[in-house]
Amino acid sequence: MLSNRRSALRALLAALAVSAIHARTKKTWTILALGDSITAGGNAFHSYRGPLARMLQQAGFSIRWLGSQSTLQDESQLHHEGYPGKPVEFLAANMQSIYRAAPADIILLHAGHNHNADEHPIPGIIASTRSIIEIARRVNPHVIIFLAQIIPSGKLPKYAYIPALNQQIGSLAAELNTQGSPIILVNQAKGFDWQTDTIADHVHPNGSGAMKMARTWFSALKPVLSGHRS
Repeated sequence: MLSNRRSALRALLAALAVSAIHARTKKTWTILALGDSITAGGNAFHSYRGPLARMLQQAGFSIRWLGSQSTLQDESQLHHEGYPGKPVEFLAANMQSIYRAAPADIILLHAGHNHNADEHPIPGIIASTRSIIEIARRVNPHVIIFLAQIIPSGKLPKYAYIPALNQQIGSLAAELNTQGSPIILVNQAKGFDWQTDTIADHVHPNGSGAMKMARTWFSALKPVLSGHRS
């Protein structure tokens, strides 16, 4: 746990250095939201993207959302790369074309659902997450990746693997973080209660859950976008 905190601090400091350079050269940040249906949103549930976009706008940040997908969320037509029903392996297999078409300054990666605990999916998820990061860096060596420890689910035993997965995501972030391309670990599981923050399927965020996710992303993004600690 302590090593993860130290790594997160190093990643933040590196990201702040990158953002300081960015602030001198660009006024608008580009963001790619990458994931599954929790990123995309849907008719019956919410995505963090709408409330996060409003928070960023209200804080005075100029943001352009990239991606080939476009889902209406909270009256905002925000581009993204969220693929309902698809696992992280799908994202890794398509990352080359996804990111070459949308080489954003920042990637928000929340992926790890759409498996079953019986599959023992953690090694494959971690390998695919690693691949996503490596591909993104080949396209943009200075990409800043906000890597989420994913939200918990009450759909059990299917998603019983999530707590162990989140531990390994933390270790992966510590391992792959670099000064030139920081990885910011974002704990989306902390404070997220599937009993109150998801719809009836116990997986997808309701309004409360989407707002919690947005606030967590915003707290991680703000110091980097500002170029200093808030």
